[in-house]
Amino acid sequence: MYCSSVCVYDNMSSYLFPVILAGGKGERFWPLSRQDRPKQFLSLDGSSRSLLQATADRLLSIGGNWESLWVITSSQIAEGVRQQLPELPSQNLLIESQGRDTAAAVAWASLEIKKRYGEDAIIGFFPSDHWIANEKAFARTLSAASELAATKEAIVTLGIKPTFPSTGYGYIEQGEKIGSFNELPAYHVNRFTEKPNLETAETFLSTGRFSWNSGMFVFRAGVVLKELHTHAPEIIEPLEQQGPDVYPQLPKKSIDYALMEKTTLAYVLPVEFGWDDLGDWNAIERLLKKEETPNVELATHVGLDTQGAIVYATNPEDVIVTIGLEDVVIVRDRNVTLIVNKNRTQEIKLVLKTLQNDPRFTELL
Repeated sequence: MYCSSVCVYDNMSSYLFPVILAGGKGERFWPLSRQDRPKQFLSLDGSSRSLLQATADRLLSIGGNWESLWVITSSQIAEGVRQQLPELPSQNLLIESQGRDTAAAVAWASLEIKKRYGEDAIIGFFPSDHWIANEKAFARTLSAASELAATKEAIVTLGIKPTFPSTGYGYIEQGEKIGSFNELPAYHVNRFTEKPNLETAETFLSTGRFSWNSGMFVFRAGVVLKELHTHAPEIIEPLEQQGPDVYPQLPKKSIDYALMEKTTLAYVLPVEFGWDDLGDWNAIERLLKKEETPNVELATHVGLDTQGAIVYATNPEDVIVTIGLEDVVIVRDRNVTLIVNKNRTQEIKLVLKTLQNDPRFTELL
């Protein structure tokens, strides 16, 4: 069977147009991630493929071709996206003149796909910086989500079954079960919640009703555009009337805040396929740590009494020597060395604000 779009095979053969959200900066991976080389261009798992390339590979492997795949990114890194994905058709690369967060990105991409394929086109949105362990289970999940979106007015979100009480992720509370799709249960969403404190996260896990919010969504173009008209007219109406030229005037809102927390059409598939959103340097440890080794080493490292460290260097000739350190991240890239306690990697963004305000450090950003 030939598909003009990505095919997700199930009993009804639904078609999915995947859109990769590739506009982020990845500041918490600085100094490796910089303006000219954002996180999605990096390989962080020891492979030769960048996060963006791995995301495209994963979506294409479902059965589609480059004509079906879309990418939305910022003007600052659009050329880098072209170099990373040379097979991507130029008309499938949407370039934002200014980053306005995910609500504007979802609205614009949905409008463009509707123009080309109609309001029944099933669209999936996928961040460019996720790691997926089990691609077979991932494909099965997309088949279920596409089937649900094809048969019901639904905005389907993929909820990751929690493996620990994370305070770094948003959560989704599942409500009434509405049925099974491709043998996966689906639930109406009761509510989306922001990142909780530890006690709240532990309570969420004890109920068995909460999933991590993965930021991956599947829906029909017409359904999401209608809901955006209801809940976020300040975003969708200017885009419809004036096109992407209006981008700098659009409000900066996430799709969660602009739509998902308000719509009554949100459904969740709680899924398990080995997932990480690679939010900061600690994700490297979750991916690569082996029980028999005290540290995660992606560098030439000589350590004495050092454990729980993440050590990374881009130049294999650089040697990093540590003595008596514990639970630190050490990153050496070009002319910068970062040393930070693993519990404070979120504060890298604060340091970058300091560097931005000092002309001596402009080239380090």
